[in-house]
Amino acid sequence: MIESFIASWELFHQTYLAGWLIALLLSLVGVFVVARDQIFIGIAVSQAATLGIALGMGAGIWLDLHHVAWLGFDGFLSAMAVLFAIFAALLTARRSEAGGESHEAMTGWVFLLSASLSILFVAHSPHGLDEIQRLLSSSLIGATHGDVWIFVGFTIGTMLALVMANRRLLLFTMDPPMAAAVGMRVTWWATGTAIWLGLAIGLAMRVSGMLYTFGLLVLPALVAKNTCREVRTIFFISPLIALSVGTLGFVLANHYDFPPAQMTVALLSGLLALAWLYQRRFAPH
Repeated sequence: MIESFIASWELFHQTYLAGWLIALLLSLVGVFVVARDQIFIGIAVSQAATLGIALGMGAGIWLDLHHVAWLGFDGFLSAMAVLFAIFAALLTARRSEAGGESHEAMTGWVFLLSASLSILFVAHSPHGLDEIQRLLSSSLIGATHGDVWIFVGFTIGTMLALVMANRRLLLFTMDPPMAAAVGMRVTWWATGTAIWLGLAIGLAMRVSGMLYTFGLLVLPALVAKNTCREVRTIFFISPLIALSVGTLGFVLANHYDFPPAQMTVALLSGLLALAWLYQRRFAPH
């Protein structure tokens, strides 16, 4: 099993590296999503990123600009995914901070609007529909050398930000009123974390698709939450779970000829079920 995985390294190493880096990045970002009990914001923002990609692909069809090369560049589609993901994250964050409609209602609206429009924008393009279906089902095949370096830089930047602003981020995440009372500009922090979330999800969506992006955003953090007593510990356990299960998932997927994204998410889902069982039967109350 290990030998066959090593033998596949030369052909698929960019896929493996990109997948592990995405897992590491999203498992760190996901700690804040899970801690704030806003799990489904991840799938709504992911769907908004899909809408951005669909709009970018549909622009060439509507305007008959197939000859304009930049409309087909992966970089342009990635930028559209990031732009729409950030907008969706800001929209849900500002709405929940300002009051009015519930956070769940706004999240559901973003998801449903994005899901419907992303199909409508490419409905008359067989290639566009295939691309949207690939994103929805998740496929890591096709990750490039540039993708790997983008996620290396973003993951390192995320780690540095967590080290430098750990206490303030924790306070803002766990108790926004207290953060405001001690002088933190809560609105700025909400905007910054929303942009951070949207950027991470937007970049990941173009490479790994919705299932892998959403799964790695919430599942490692949920497993860590159910097995750790302190939030600080979750920051170490969540990426450890993401990398270890991600590695096992890729090895098993290669050996049994299964899609790596689906294998990894299935393993993480099973691990979360075990964590729930542990929490219910053995954890002190």
